[in-house]
Amino acid sequence: MSTVSPIHANHLSTLYSEHHGWLYGWLRGKLGNRAEAADLAQDTFLRLLGKRDLTPLAPLREPRGYLATIARGLLIDRYRRQALEQAYLEALAQQTEPISISAETHAIIIETLLAIDRLLNRLGTRTRDIFLLAQIEELSYVDISRRLGVSLPTVKKHLVRAYTECLMLAAG
Repeated sequence: MSTVSPIHANHLSTLYSEHHGWLYGWLRGKLGNRAEAADLAQDTFLRLLGKRDLTPLAPLREPRGYLATIARGLLIDRYRRQALEQAYLEALAQQTEPISISAETHAIIIETLLAIDRLLNRLGTRTRDIFLLAQIEELSYVDISRRLGVSLPTVKKHLVRAYTECLMLAAG
């Protein structure tokens, strides 16, 4: 377990005491929900606490901008998670046979879907499109090549990249 240096703790404490109220209010305005705003404000400071090197905090010229940037990223993550979870629940509801899943299994599935979503977003548009055509639509390399108007070696190159990323995700 890593410890927080006194300098790190002092910078974070100052940042928290001077800007937590502002951040909470800003998030409450964005979310319209006090509890979610409080959670996200705490998550923002937890993200800072998790940073190994907080030396950039000392000379911050725009601490609110810095905090807002972190909070925006967390908001995007939250919205992405909600959208993904909603799509998952809708897919479950469309099943002909009711499916009973434990809360633990549900959480694992959502985390896995989020990891896949992050992976797909890292791939780049062309690689992602080629990968999804191969995996979801089960198109052959030749069919993908024709549909997208790219060469067969291009399809192969992008699929190798996508599969490599998948293997790294599975191994990590």
